[in-house]
Amino acid sequence: MRIISGKHKSKRITAPKNLPVRPTTDMAKESLFNILNNLYYFENISVLDLFSGTGNISYEFASRGTETIYAVDAHFACIKFINQTAKDLGMEINSYKSDVYKFLEKTPLKTDVIFADPPYDFEEAQFLKIADLIFERKLLNDDGVLIIEHSKHTNLTNHPKFSYEKRYGGNVFSFFEDLNDDVEK
Repeated sequence: MRIISGKHKSKRITAPKNLPVRPTTDMAKESLFNILNNLYYFENISVLDLFSGTGNISYEFASRGTETIYAVDAHFACIKFINQTAKDLGMEINSYKSDVYKFLEKTPLKTDVIFADPPYDFEEAQFLKIADLIFERKLLNDDGVLIIEHSKHTNLTNHPKFSYEKRYGGNVFSFFEDLNDDVEK
């Protein structure tokens, strides 16, 4: 994997083979960040990276100037790798070894972007529970977005906070927003 843009552009990162991960492909990641680049100034946002695995998405945000990044993964080896890589690259990434659902149930954190990349073999209900917890607990700042990466075989379009999706080969990014907030203001 490589960092696509920013301070560490083109930096290759090689994760240990024993990590239980499926990093977002460079092509899909570049497309995702092209969308986000039109929505946010990376220096002004905070990010929560769920099921962070190798930290691929966190490094991309950090390279582009995001200073407040939280990475959550249940596997100690993943968190250890993220911590070491962030240290080597001089990035501030706050990592948490935790089950993502338990983390979401307890965290007081509110961020602008929440990115979740759970295992593709999750059941649809497991994907939707992520969105449910985030919106029930109001973990997004105003104008924030939740992005869930999943396979093309998973359909998340029926969730009430679903906004749109972008497909890249077998990868899909589903975007969720609390558009009702705009009506209430």
